[in-house]
Amino acid sequence: MAERPAAEIAVPSKDPKEKKKEEDKKLDTKANGVKDEEEELSEEDAQLKSELEMLIERLKELNTDLYRPALETLRTLIRTSTSSMTSVPKPLKFLRPHYPGLQELFETWPTSENKSLFADILSVLAMTYSDTEPRGTLRYRLLSASLLPPTSKISEPGSWGHEYVRHLAAELGEEYTIRQEGEEAVPLPAPEADSDAPKSKPAPVPGTIEDLHSLGLECATFFLGHNAEPDAVDLFVELEIVDRIASLVDANTFGRVCAYMDRCVTLLPPPDDVTFLRTIHKIYLQFSKFPEALGVAIRLNDAALIRQDFNASGNPVMKKQLAFLLARAQIPIEWLKASASEDADAEDEFPEDILDCLSNTQLSRHFKEFGKEVGVADPKSLEDVYKSHLETTRSGLSANVDSARANLAGTFVNAFVNAGFGNDKLMVEAEEGNSWVYKNKDHGMMSAAASLGLGLLWDTDVGLSHIDRYTYSPEEWIKAGAFFATGLLNAGVRTEADAALALLAEHVENQSVPLKTAAIMGLGVAYAGSHREDLLTLLLPAVADDGVSMEIAALSALALGFVFVGSGNGEITSTILQTLMERDDKALDEKWGRFMALGLALLYVGLQDASDATLETLKAIQHPISRQAQILVEVCSFVATGNVLRVQRLLHLCGEHLDALKEQAESAEGKKDENKDEKKEDKKPDDTFQSFAVLGIAMIAMGEDIGAEMSMRQFNHLMHYGDPIIRKSVPLALGLISASNPQLPVLDTLSKYSHDHDLAVALNAIFAMGLVGAGTNNARLAQMLRQLAGYYYKEPDCLFMVRIAQGLVHMGKGTIGINPFFSDRNIMSRPAIAGLLATIMAFTDAKAFILDKYHWMLYFLVTAMYPRFLITLDEDLESKPVTVRVGQAVDVVGQAGKPRTISGFQTHQTPVRLGTTERAELATEEFIPYAHVLEGFVILQKNPGWEKEDTMQM
Repeated sequence: MAERPAAEIAVPSKDPKEKKKEEDKKLDTKANGVKDEEEELSEEDAQLKSELEMLIERLKELNTDLYRPALETLRTLIRTSTSSMTSVPKPLKFLRPHYPGLQELFETWPTSENKSLFADILSVLAMTYSDTEPRGTLRYRLLSASLLPPTSKISEPGSWGHEYVRHLAAELGEEYTIRQEGEEAVPLPAPEADSDAPKSKPAPVPGTIEDLHSLGLECATFFLGHNAEPDAVDLFVELEIVDRIASLVDANTFGRVCAYMDRCVTLLPPPDDVTFLRTIHKIYLQFSKFPEALGVAIRLNDAALIRQDFNASGNPVMKKQLAFLLARAQIPIEWLKASASEDADAEDEFPEDILDCLSNTQLSRHFKEFGKEVGVADPKSLEDVYKSHLETTRSGLSANVDSARANLAGTFVNAFVNAGFGNDKLMVEAEEGNSWVYKNKDHGMMSAAASLGLGLLWDTDVGLSHIDRYTYSPEEWIKAGAFFATGLLNAGVRTEADAALALLAEHVENQSVPLKTAAIMGLGVAYAGSHREDLLTLLLPAVADDGVSMEIAALSALALGFVFVGSGNGEITSTILQTLMERDDKALDEKWGRFMALGLALLYVGLQDASDATLETLKAIQHPISRQAQILVEVCSFVATGNVLRVQRLLHLCGEHLDALKEQAESAEGKKDENKDEKKEDKKPDDTFQSFAVLGIAMIAMGEDIGAEMSMRQFNHLMHYGDPIIRKSVPLALGLISASNPQLPVLDTLSKYSHDHDLAVALNAIFAMGLVGAGTNNARLAQMLRQLAGYYYKEPDCLFMVRIAQGLVHMGKGTIGINPFFSDRNIMSRPAIAGLLATIMAFTDAKAFILDKYHWMLYFLVTAMYPRFLITLDEDLESKPVTVRVGQAVDVVGQAGKPRTISGFQTHQTPVRLGTTERAELATEEFIPYAHVLEGFVILQKNPGWEKEDTMQM
């Protein structure tokens, strides 16, 4: 064994040198001349090379008759040369050394059709010189076009092959950018030795912008015909004519073009993103894809477009499907009606069945049937959720730590877990005197009575009769809870009776504060997103009235924010701004200020630049609340746009602590005594805006995966280096950015924060765990929460929060989610954003709100709660079970062919539950869905071609 390696090592000692010498020799010969290369060339390459050289010689001769045939042959040789993917085509390789000479020759020729053809050939050769002579290909291409007589037409760019077109497209983009930046004077920077030639002839090179556009259109047409839709879109983006692509697409390409453009929207700076959406909308309408077009119109939040799309389809069944989509997005029904002048007839426009779909009236019935199908119709008790026998506590100690607290937590758990089924044992089905309400104290009774609204969610008929008996209670708190329950019950459902308005309107002026706040917020939640003018006159006076407490004014502003979310309503804006200006500092310092600012911000959800004027006005207000309001208005305007510049600005605000401390230290040295009070004043408002900035990062980054992942890293840094206020807000931001979407990294992070030494951070982290897992029944998360219940058995606040988080995770027994995005996570529900943000806002100061007597604010989540189901219906809107495949959604944008859109699927019978990141597709082709995304209610149509296939098989 030992001798073998020795022998092997000893022998080759001199060998490598020999090899080196050979290599050196080779290099020398290569340097000396091209002789070797020719010897290496195969016979046919050598022949090609000599032929090309002969043709070039011909072009240099004086006999002009030879030019045309020589150019034609050159063109044919270049076009027919086949090349492998990795190497340059042979003719281009051999012609490259002659390129500078040919350029000089070209300048000497007189204008003629031959010269145009010569320019065309040079344009192809210029590809090999693109590094030293930028945009040569484009220059000769445009020259060639300009030299042609008007009668004849230049050959298509596509005739030179795909690589040429891509090269040309890249140069078009460059040239256009340079021109836009005003550098037309130097079309060709630094040509080589023959610098005089190109400079003497720069005039025709530029062409007009229009020439560039028309050439771009030719390239794009080629791309679209050759499965390169993304290239076509990118070229149009660079040329800033993206709206023109609508005229080029056909039935085969439009789907892929729209899918790619759709994915670009979040990555584009504003105005471009809206242009893109409008172009996508135009294309979809062109091909009568009404659900897709309506989806885009909803994202644009454009009332006129939505009305036009809704009325575009003549098919009544398609109209029902569109109505389901509008109801899910909670678009105001008034938007679909004709203008005021025709209002008298407008009422009769919608048939009964379409109005039912628009108003969501059938939601409760279908949801309960879905619950039965999935086997979760039976009510769950608190113990079923807590599973306290699995907790690791010493049972004797924790039993009676704070029984009122425990019962209050039980109220929320029961409300969230049994939401919408209308059969829970504690409230709805309880015997007369034995209701859970009486197991709570004072303000606890309000939340307990309000939980009825959640238990009977969406069921407007039965619900009111249950709630009614509590409205006559002598206990003020119970009465208030019943009012709020009336509002919760009607969330997201519109009825003819308008019960919420009828019952609550009179109490908005009530003397008692609990009744007043319950009526105001009940209306806000019940009519979220409805833009109802009659509520404006009802609630606005309370905002403007200096006589009412800040609490009433702020909650009225918030309720208006809910109702008019994303409307940019000028009247409300000016009233709230007026109030912020006129109220004295003491009132604005109260904890309620943030809700008034939020009410203002919600008016601008998704409106982008429309909020500029408001932001300017806010800057004029001298109080620190102006800064909080500015941040809230800005992040609401740009929610889910992924706007990088805004995120950077917010990060900047989050990192401000050092300077503040320095200034305070300096001023403290100067005059310590005077400054003590001021310091306290400074400190408080200074902080709160940072909390909103952290939430703002999540708001802007949510809705698109790349941004959300990037923000995770930022949150990690903020957690390490931020001030206490920032650390307290990071868990909330994490909960917001992945609501109902429990991914492992997020869960692990939150689990770490939930054991933080700062209890405020831990509390918010526990609540965030509830948000992240809302309605998912996630087993891992449930286990984490059980451990936390054991860990915090002596901390009543944290334990209370753990219980609520457990309730959230099992929301609707795992059938209801709170993710604000739907329709394949493309469309954002504005009322859902409002509800999530308002709930989280209460946690920015949990001690003052949720842990005080305002725990009913947890019910704000109701506007974001929606069943995560897929229910297939026939054309008469009756349930129709079919087989579907459900799996993780895969992003297939820009992939070739028809890749699978879901991975790891299971086949189920509808109705089925869909997770946040899941997607469904029909398993057979027996039915054709009216909707473009299988989610929520989908109407199916029998496939006319299906039976025929079946009989053939037999």
